[in-house]
Amino acid sequence: MSVTVHVPGPLRPFTNGQRRLSIEGPGNVRELLARLPSGLRERVLNEQGEVRLHVNVFVGDTSIRETGRLDTPLRDGDDVRIIPAVSGG
Repeated sequence: MSVTVHVPGPLRPFTNGQRRLSIEGPGNVRELLARLPSGLRERVLNEQGEVRLHVNVFVGDTSIRETGRLDTPLRDGDDVRIIPAVSGG
């Protein structure tokens, strides 16, 4: 089983510039995020292991906040997107 993680531009320095990561075998979002490179993982998860408030994680088109959060199940071929909040004016 393989899941593709789409990495936004601001977080690519933590993936050696890779736009996508293929992660083998995660059964849920928690397992997937635990397998991310450490610099990326630290920007997605807080010290308690929860997704940071300013970061959104989607499986397909659905936010994990609507589907079980970190316990959201994953299937072979799923696309996961990490989307940090952007602000400014």
